[in-house]
Amino acid sequence: MAEPDKIVCTAAPLDPQTEHRLMRDKVAGDGAIVSFTGIARPDTQDDKQVRSLRLEHYPGFTEASIAKGVAKVRACWSIGQCHIVHRVGDMVPGDPIVFVATSARHRRAAFEATDFLMDWLKTEAAFWKCEITANGTKWIEPRAEDIQDRERWEYKANG
Repeated sequence: MAEPDKIVCTAAPLDPQTEHRLMRDKVAGDGAIVSFTGIARPDTQDDKQVRSLRLEHYPGFTEASIAKGVAKVRACWSIGQCHIVHRVGDMVPGDPIVFVATSARHRRAAFEATDFLMDWLKTEAAFWKCEITANGTKWIEPRAEDIQDRERWEYKANG
């Protein structure tokens, strides 16, 4: 029996190498693992230096919103494992924020599933993100580009 998907939100530091090893250890029979690691950027969209980043969530609710994206992935692509670890709380530039990996028998499904999940996390998952700079704090909303990235999958997710 396949292991369940991993969906974790944590305030603990994220080690992408450890997460990749954990993913690799539970993959059986798949020929591809595709992973993505997101890193806290040192500057804002308008080139201000970021002192820290805060991600807030509602435990249980946020994981359920991520699970909806995983369900869409499973309906659209033949994947083996799905492994998502997302930081919450306070971070500084350079900290890993998110690790997403999927496995599949062949690479294309794993690439597309991982890409879709990142677009889902940016636009649909229940996170609230705040950048702290020398000028104060600013809550960050998904950019138009983030919405367009997610919308490019609608043909696949709806048909």
